[in-house]
Amino acid sequence: MKIKLSTFKSHLKHSTEFEKEIHEFITAIEAALDTKLEETTLADYTCDLKLIFIQTGGSEGLFLEHFSELQEPYYLLTNGGNNSLAASLEILSYLNKIGKKGEILHGSIEYIAGRIKELAVMESAMRTLQSSRLGVIGTPSDWLISSVPNYEQIKDVFGVELVDIPLNKIEEKAKAPHFTSLNPENFNVYDKKEMVSSIAVYDALNEIIKENHLAGATIRCFDLLTSLKSTGCLALAKLNEEGIIGTCEGDIMAMLSMYLVKLLTGKSSFQANPSRIDVEHNSIVFAHCTIPLDMIHNYSFDSHFESGIGVAIKGEMKTGNVTVFRLSSDLKHYFVSKGILMNNLKEKNLCRTQVNIRLNKDVKELLKHPCGNHHIIVYGDYEKEIDQFMKVIFKI
Repeated sequence: MKIKLSTFKSHLKHSTEFEKEIHEFITAIEAALDTKLEETTLADYTCDLKLIFIQTGGSEGLFLEHFSELQEPYYLLTNGGNNSLAASLEILSYLNKIGKKGEILHGSIEYIAGRIKELAVMESAMRTLQSSRLGVIGTPSDWLISSVPNYEQIKDVFGVELVDIPLNKIEEKAKAPHFTSLNPENFNVYDKKEMVSSIAVYDALNEIIKENHLAGATIRCFDLLTSLKSTGCLALAKLNEEGIIGTCEGDIMAMLSMYLVKLLTGKSSFQANPSRIDVEHNSIVFAHCTIPLDMIHNYSFDSHFESGIGVAIKGEMKTGNVTVFRLSSDLKHYFVSKGILMNNLKEKNLCRTQVNIRLNKDVKELLKHPCGNHHIIVYGDYEKEIDQFMKVIFKI
């Protein structure tokens, strides 16, 4: 993390004891963060997080005087001594009054350091979104009647540019003679012909992502069953393992949800269908035919569930804490809940990777106000972080 700090304090003469107290406060935060806080000018925001250190009372007028040099949101750091908290409260009250976002970072060293880490991740994610391009290869699948957003609205709210790419670009590249980047022999034993076809889809998708400078893409993959007699399951599993976002069925909202999860957690995530909801046990069975290869400790290959052709991933996930997330296409709602992945399933009437998750939030919410079909599953408890980020984005 790159954290920068600018300071406001009164013009009064300050004692040696005051300077020692400030030094000890900053040093303790740096130790808790394992990161140096870099003192800088007020207008310098080239960092993961910019803090405004209110050191004393009487700083309110100085803050107002230099207000034009600062940027929203305003994170006010205070140790509580020398009326610094009182000044910060007055400043934040003023900011709220004029409709500006801000927060006072005050409390124990552990709390302040933890909050700095959370805010740095969120600020970094927001900046990354502003320069991100995500591809929509082919149109969304016909059955995703509630998952197609307004592109301009996506740009306005998240800063992300959605780039339309014809599906035949994938088909042309996959059919053309080219160097196969992945060796079929390096994967678990499976039908070699199917593996070669699936790897050709991976190569084609990878080339398109690089050519268009994309952070990821979603693909209308079911059409490949006809045009290429293959699937995108392996391609997406491999790309996600490599840190490139990839979702299937042209689900733009699943792609954006997955990208947000990646930016906030640094982890791969699993796009899956909610296949069964158990209201009594507050649990959901999720299943799909592709999953990032770095999310499964054991797997084999199988055919694509719906078509019986191609290469699908039949993986086993680790049990334990997970988070489930989904954005709505109207960009007004989202669902996020921590949960416990209790077990993997091996049922014949579901997509190949199948997991049973007990949620923290009431599953009846999905039966009354769903945000769409596919949900994103990531290892770990990130409900609070995702919820905080979405409230900032949606200005809740």
